[in-house]
Amino acid sequence: MGRQRLLLAFILVLTIAAVGVIVKIPTRLGLDLQGGSQLTLQVKTTTAVPQITPEKLEGVQTVVENRINGLGVSEALVQTIGEDQLLVQLPGVSDPEQAERVLGGTAQLDFREQRSGTEGQIQAEYQVRQELLVQQLQLVDGGDPAAIAENAAALQRSEAAIAALFDKTDLTGDKLKNAYSAPISNTNWEVVLEFNEQGANEFAQLTKDVAGTGRSLGIFLDDRLLSAPGVDAKYAETGITGGRASISGNFNAQSATDLAVQLRGGALPVPVEVIENRTVGATLGRDSIQRSIYAGLAGLALVLFFMVVYYRLPGLIANIALIIYAILTFALFNLLGVTLTLPGIAGFILSIGMAVDANVLIFERTREELRAGKSLYRSENPGFFEPFLAFSIVMSPQSLLALPYFG
Repeated sequence: MGRQRLLLAFILVLTIAAVGVIVKIPTRLGLDLQGGSQLTLQVKTTTAVPQITPEKLEGVQTVVENRINGLGVSEALVQTIGEDQLLVQLPGVSDPEQAERVLGGTAQLDFREQRSGTEGQIQAEYQVRQELLVQQLQLVDGGDPAAIAENAAALQRSEAAIAALFDKTDLTGDKLKNAYSAPISNTNWEVVLEFNEQGANEFAQLTKDVAGTGRSLGIFLDDRLLSAPGVDAKYAETGITGGRASISGNFNAQSATDLAVQLRGGALPVPVEVIENRTVGATLGRDSIQRSIYAGLAGLALVLFFMVVYYRLPGLIANIALIIYAILTFALFNLLGVTLTLPGIAGFILSIGMAVDANVLIFERTREELRAGKSLYRSENPGFFEPFLAFSIVMSPQSLLALPYFG
């Protein structure tokens, strides 16, 4: 008797804790229930890759999935469409522009060494680019399309002129081990890079070559200069060892995180273009979801009512145990971060229905034993274990609580 009380107390405490989990931890919903962003990516050919093969398409899909993992989106869908397109569904993502920046960017990182004798020229090019950037911001506010296009072309020529002052090296983004954002101040952030062993050796050699020479180390992303730090003369003998570097360039928290996600996910093997980017609502619609909830609650109420009317007290106890089972399972979903979609909810309801079905089998088998003249104690063994063995895939621990009160 004392053991049963301890068991009931344990079930009560567990149920209260489960209710707390459900209240405190929000339920994750899939795209069909809460909406999100949907993008269609067009995989494009290049001179080096004249044809999109299934292997190339799979490579792009892998990189996109890696970047989505960096965004922390649950139950995202990435699937191929035809021979050269990808469909990306991101549940709960309300900023499709951010998703486009992260998933569509190439993020090809490389480190370059400034050429000798270009120290004065690079300062002039920096000044030109800065003026063009300021003009671009002013023109965007003004809204003259022709002037914006002309300034963008001039800015592109300036970027190319700066890139021509640097020599490429073997140190590229594929030698990264990790990349993450870190704050420098309240409003300024940087991207910290960690290289693998080969990348660390190449970075040490590169910094050794430019240390104390007045030349800079160019950090380029997609052939655009992000940063050009100098290297102190004290590193002239060994270079910067340890395999760590940082990129700073007036990043805020969001832009630094986006770049880190792109670098961790890897560079796209071929260019992609976002040909469709839209925010989608719940597939079922708010009214349909509410009607489904009402129908589910009505069905559950009918089942609970039938169990009480037909089996009386054992049915009532089975109903209580059934509700506890549903609460514990739902709390476990929230605790583990399970994303509920329409098929997932259907499976959850099906498991509850199977538990009810198991109770019916057990109670009816026990009744047969009682009608045969056996005592309640003797009826419990075949009443529970025979249906349990015949229907072993059904989880029905709640029926154990009802058996002592069957009569």
